[in-house]
Amino acid sequence: MRITHFGHACLLVQTGSARLLIDPGTFSTGFESATELTAVLVTHQHYDHLDVERLPALLDANPGAELITDEASAAQLADAGLTARAVTPGESLDLAGTQVDVVGGRHAVIHPDIPVIPNVGYLVDGALLHPGDSFHVPDVPVDILALPTGAPWLKASEAVDYLRAVAPRLAVPIHEAVLSRPEMMYGLFTNLSPDRTDVQVLTPGVESTL
Repeated sequence: MRITHFGHACLLVQTGSARLLIDPGTFSTGFESATELTAVLVTHQHYDHLDVERLPALLDANPGAELITDEASAAQLADAGLTARAVTPGESLDLAGTQVDVVGGRHAVIHPDIPVIPNVGYLVDGALLHPGDSFHVPDVPVDILALPTGAPWLKASEAVDYLRAVAPRLAVPIHEAVLSRPEMMYGLFTNLSPDRTDVQVLTPGVESTL
């Protein structure tokens, strides 16, 4: 599996049969040039995961790509004149021979006064989990976890506890753009990760084979 991190929550995942772009949001750069995409997948409607302004040009450059989102994002995109396939947890998608299981369902709590919105995670070929903004722990082993690093809904101990709960072979930190010094969190993950887990920080825009 080849992965390119375009900053923050955005990953390009290449499985051999499919090219999947996950969460092209406003804090991410470089995904605009991605071509030959099989699908664009969005975990939830927050702007750092879904850039409504740049999305049309991306889809125009990838006419064969299916746009897949949670139900709330699909409704928001419809208001912008874009058609998305709304998915819910429990669905299993076949995208050009790659299996994508839809998991999770709810965004992590930011504050009790802020309504909780839908959030779906994507488990790609039973190997890579992108949880969006959630602490969802699948009931199957995860090989690679896209690990949220910094967010208004996240504190350091929660990120470490989530890493330990999933206990992947490899953790790839994402969702770092809100931090001025994310390296502090990367060190924490490395020092406090489970024994079986390696932490690998991806260079933005550079493809890595994991």
